[in-house]
Amino acid sequence: MKSLPVQGVRENVAIGARLRNARLARRYTLEQAAQLAGMTKGFLSRVERDLTSPSVASLVTLCQVLQIEVGSLFEAPRTSLIKLADAPVVDMGGTGIDERLVTGRQERSVQMLRAVIQPGGAGDAEPYAIDCELEIWHVVSGALDVTLHDATHRLEAGDTLTFPGREPHTWRNAADGESVVIFTLIPVAR
Repeated sequence: MKSLPVQGVRENVAIGARLRNARLARRYTLEQAAQLAGMTKGFLSRVERDLTSPSVASLVTLCQVLQIEVGSLFEAPRTSLIKLADAPVVDMGGTGIDERLVTGRQERSVQMLRAVIQPGGAGDAEPYAIDCELEIWHVVSGALDVTLHDATHRLEAGDTLTFPGREPHTWRNAADGESVVIFTLIPVAR
């Protein structure tokens, strides 16, 4: 009986960028991290660029220095794809507006809404506030008037307005046609 040739699967796993990001998050220079891990600066640089692979012992030591779990280097990133047609409709108030949540429902660090505002569409007559840390409004097309503190800001295509969450505001479509706006909401850290 002829034996089947079995070859090991060798798939290069690119961990260098994750190591570099962990190093930068700790605010270590390449030299500092290398010294703490007992490596040369050049070797660590090659590891971060995926030009060489560290031994298991070196990798464990480096992860200890960077205060990360070794396994985290090999985990697939959590991703979420929301097709616009499948994005859930939300109602944040106002008239003449179609708002859709374009980030995954499980996302807790940021929420993005895509709004199509019809001519004449407007927020509530009285200013309202949203319970979040920060709001970022970006006008993709059309124009939007946003009123904050009795001052009205005209946002046109390409303009972005950032203001603290919980700040009373209101808005209206300032274009002759529909306006498309991306609302990014940063929740309050709890």
